[in-house]
Amino acid sequence: MLTLFSLLTALPAVLAFHLLEPELVLPAFSALLFVEAAFAVIVARLLHCPDSADDVTLWDLAGGFTLIGCAAAVLGEPDQAALFLEQGGPRPASRP
Repeated sequence: MLTLFSLLTALPAVLAFHLLEPELVLPAFSALLFVEAAFAVIVARLLHCPDSADDVTLWDLAGGFTLIGCAAAVLGEPDQAALFLEQGGPRPASRP
């Protein structure tokens, strides 16, 4: 489970670092981790695994994804997040 957590955290970070502009990496990584946390919660609810304090569960993964996503959001600046969210939207028409 720890290997899965590491792969699901490290691979998107490396891809985002190589594919996006440097100022957009943290907001994109934060959004991606929140989506991964949501998927981990959905899978954890569907599987109904017995609770055990000895093993790492999907609930632990969801919490880890959320914690790292919050840290990435805090470390990024608000204008970077706005730039990331504006990138997909329509651009305003320029005035002559």
